[in-house]
Amino acid sequence: MINKFYKRINNKYSTVFKFIFFLRYLIGIFFLVFVLFLVIPNFFDYKKKDEIIKNFLLESYNLKLNNYENINFNSLPTPNLEIRNASVNLNSTSIILDIENLNIYPGLINIYNYKNFYIKKISLNKIKTTLQVDELKILSKKIYQLKKKLIFNDLDLKIFKKKEFLINLENINFSNYGYNKNIINGEIFDRKFKIITDNNLKKINFNLMDTGLDIEIDYNEVKKDFPVSGILKAKLFNSKIKFDFKYNNEKFEIYNSYFRNKDLSFNNESVIIYNPFFYINSNFIVEDISIKLLKNLNLNKILESKNIIKKINSKNKLNFKSKKFNKSFIDDLKLDIILEHGRLSYIKNFYISKSFFNCKGDIDLLNEFPILYFDCSVISKDKKNLLKKFSIKYKAKNEPLNLYLKGNINILNNKINFKRIQINKNYDASKDDLEFFKDRFEVLLFNENFMNIFRLDKIKNFILEVS
Repeated sequence: MINKFYKRINNKYSTVFKFIFFLRYLIGIFFLVFVLFLVIPNFFDYKKKDEIIKNFLLESYNLKLNNYENINFNSLPTPNLEIRNASVNLNSTSIILDIENLNIYPGLINIYNYKNFYIKKISLNKIKTTLQVDELKILSKKIYQLKKKLIFNDLDLKIFKKKEFLINLENINFSNYGYNKNIINGEIFDRKFKIITDNNLKKINFNLMDTGLDIEIDYNEVKKDFPVSGILKAKLFNSKIKFDFKYNNEKFEIYNSYFRNKDLSFNNESVIIYNPFFYINSNFIVEDISIKLLKNLNLNKILESKNIIKKINSKNKLNFKSKKFNKSFIDDLKLDIILEHGRLSYIKNFYISKSFFNCKGDIDLLNEFPILYFDCSVISKDKKNLLKKFSIKYKAKNEPLNLYLKGNINILNNKINFKRIQINKNYDASKDDLEFFKDRFEVLLFNENFMNIFRLDKIKNFILEVS
C-alpha cells in the first residue's frame, strides 16, 4: 500500500521535483558567477584608470585629487574603490583635505565598464584640514550645494584667523542624504555636539551635549551688498537669551537683545569689531540682578586668563534702575568701563536712598598682584536716611553727609591703603587715623576676598566700628 502511494506521488510530481533539483544547480551557478564578478576586480590595476576617477571627482564633486598612495577594490560590505592617503583640493579654492581613506561607490556595471563611469556616492574617512575663518564658510557652502551623495567620517578641523589659532573641531561626521541628512556630529572642547540644518543653511540648531546649551539661528534672506543678518535664540541651563544680529567682514552687531534667568535680567546692544583690530562697544540695561551672583564671582580664575584679557579692548556702559516695587539696595546705577591692553578704567555713579555716590579709578589686570585705584565721594542730604539702609539707627534728621575717599586696594592680597579721607570738609583724617581705618577695613571687611567686602552685614559692622 505504501509503495503504491510513493509510486503515485513520484509519477504525478516527478516533473516538479526535477525542476527544483535543476533550479538548485542554477542558483549555485548564479551565486558562483556573482562571487567571481565581485572577486575578480580585486586583481585589477586601478592606477591605470585614475584619470577617469579624477575627472569624475572633479566634475561631480568639485574635488581635485592631487596625489594618493594606492587604489584598491573592496568587495564587501558594498563594492567600492578605496583610495588611500589621498590629498584632495576643493577646486577653485586653496582648501586641501588630507584623507586617509576615500571610498568611491560605483554602479555595479561600472566595475568593469569605465566608458560611462558613474558613482553613486563617496565617503571621506579620517580627514584632517586647516582652514582660515573665511574658508570655513566657503567649504560649508560647497558641501551644501552638492547634489551628489557625500559622507564625512571623522573629520578634524583646525580653524585659524591668519596665523592665530582659534578653535579645533574633532571627529566630525556628516551626510548630505538619507536618515542623517544635514546632521553634523562632532566634538568641541572635549564635549560632543550636534548641529541640524536645513538644505539652504538658513536655519541652524546647535546642541552641546551634557551642558544644557542649545542654540538656534534663523538667517534672513541674503541680499547682495547687505550684511548677513538673522535672529539667535539660546538656552543654557535655566538661562535664556535672544537677539537680532548682522555682520560683515568687519563687524558683528547685536541688538534687540535680552538675557533672562533667576539671578540676572538685562537687555543690551553691542558692536564687535574684528577687522582691522578686535574691539567691543556695548550698552547694557540691567533690569534685575541678585547680589548672590556677584558674590560667586571668582576673581582669581578670571585673572588667570591674562592671555585672553590682554587681547580684549572694549568700552561698556551699564545702566540699572530699580523697579518701583523692587527691594533693590541700589536705586539707580550708571557704570562706564573701558578695557585696553589689560588696563581697566571705570566711572561709577549710583544712588542709595537719594544719596549720590561717585567713584572712578583704574586697575592693571595683567599685573601679578593687580591694584585697584579709587577716588570716591558720597553726597547725602539726609545721613539718617542713608544709614537706615544699612540697618543703622541715627537720631538727627536732615543732617548732610559729604564724604571723600581716595586710595588703592590689592584685590588678591586683601590689603587696602587710604590716601585721604575727608568728611563734611571739616575733618581730614590724619596719618594715624588713616592707619586705623586701614586696619579696621582689613579686619572687618577684607578678611575673606574682594567680592565679600560688599556684604551689608560687614559694611554695617565697619561703619559702627569707625563712627
